[in-house]
Amino acid sequence: MSLNTFKDTIWPIRDKLYRFALRIVQNTTEAEDVVQDVLSRLWRTRKNWDQIDNLEAWSMRITRNMALDHLRSRRYRRTEGVDGLTQVSSETVSPLEQVEQQDAMSHIQQLMQELPENQRMVLHLREIEQMSYQEIADLLDMPMTQVKTNLFRGRNKLKTALLKRESYGISTNQRSA
Repeated sequence: MSLNTFKDTIWPIRDKLYRFALRIVQNTTEAEDVVQDVLSRLWRTRKNWDQIDNLEAWSMRITRNMALDHLRSRRYRRTEGVDGLTQVSSETVSPLEQVEQQDAMSHIQQLMQELPENQRMVLHLREIEQMSYQEIADLLDMPMTQVKTNLFRGRNKLKTALLKRESYGISTNQRSA
């Protein structure tokens, strides 16, 4: 494999690898380190790429494994929020709506961190990375039924928590009126 082939096949998915690593390690610097390690490993193993059916899924699996290893080796504690996912940029949105959207995104991120790891990873891969069920099953090495179950349960937990928050907000407004 040449450098051009690497640029054409791996370079376009580096942002996806970064977002996935960031979801796991919850720290921008750590996620950058993980992606750098992944890219380095992919470059070293470029001669074996012809034996791999889905290079992107394989890259995501390497990212997952390295991110989890990173967490284990450093006994990293998740204390920071997810960076870069609260982008609200529209000229037609009022400042109040921007604040409400940022607040909602912050709350959703917090709720996602409270989900079990499998549900959190499946939700991230499906909703943020837009991966298919089969790609997720291959990447996380779990049966398709387990992927669907984790996705269903994760969505339900988020929905329940968001509805609880919404109803709480409505009752608070009614009391103050």
